[in-house]
Amino acid sequence: MTPPFRAEHAVRSCSFELALPRDRAFALFTPEGEKAWAEGWDPEYLHPADGRAIPGMVFRTRHGGEETIWTMSRLDARSGTVAYVRCTPGSRVATVEVSCTPRAPGVCVVAVTYAITALTEAGNEWVRAMDEAHYAAFIGEWKAAIEAQLVAP
Repeated sequence: MTPPFRAEHAVRSCSFELALPRDRAFALFTPEGEKAWAEGWDPEYLHPADGRAIPGMVFRTRHGGEETIWTMSRLDARSGTVAYVRCTPGSRVATVEVSCTPRAPGVCVVAVTYAITALTEAGNEWVRAMDEAHYAAFIGEWKAAIEAQLVAP
């Protein structure tokens, strides 16, 4: 008899500082905003079809041979917070929350939290691989990509 599947689960958080006011930083973490800095980010908008960022919007991305379906669960420009539920079928489901908090004039702190649950053994491997060090490097790539875009001509 095969033992029952036991899903791996992990919560990872990391933050970084950006030399941007909160409103400008916050806009970078909407689906359209990510196009400015996330290489290969090309969301396919399912609802609303025009890609308007609203709670309940649904879109799909394809990256690294995987398809992921995203739902925006929260969009609060006043607090600088956006949250998503994302599912990569056959692998994992996660919640993603990005909060932009002012630190000083023209500077904000971006905090990114992923809570990831595996759906399969392949997902378990992915969750185990996304340890604290790998997650910090992953989010560090976000910071580097955004900063590179800020200084681009």
